Amino acid sequence: MKKIIVSACLLGSPCRYDGKSKPCNEVISLSNCYELIPVCPEMLGGLKTPRIPAEIKGDRVIRKDGIDVTENYKIGAKKSLEIAKEQNCKIAILKEKSPSCGCGLVYDGTYTKTLINGNGITADLFLKNGIKLINERELKKLNEDNSE
Repeated sequence: MKKIIVSACLLGSPCRYDGKSKPCNEVISLSNCYELIPVCPEMLGGLKTPRIPAEIKGDRVIRKDGIDVTENYKIGAKKSLEIAKEQNCKIAILKEKSPSCGCGLVYDGTYTKTLINGNGITADLFLKNGIKLINERELKKLNEDNSE
């Protein structure tokens, strides 16, 4: 069975900044065809749950209270990549808009819910290491590429 790395919050783990999860039934149902490997890069990077929200501003990740947590995000991204490599995952399903997992769109660092083109820290590292990214609204892409 092929393995896919997945943002743990999409599988129902209450690991988001607000202490909640964002379970996605379409993602959860993939467990019938794939082995889903959950990761939460923020928690792997040493951040607690719940935590103060953070957004990407330039090349840094800054909490709403102004504290720079970039290093935590980088550590979590590296640990997530290690897990993906250990498990031989070629695909990742990541939570959109997240400063860790966002792929394609992230918040702009102004805390005004403004989205900009870009990737979260983990998503960017995955891309640089050849892992295909899909967010929870793009699951049809799993069927588009049978070479994975």
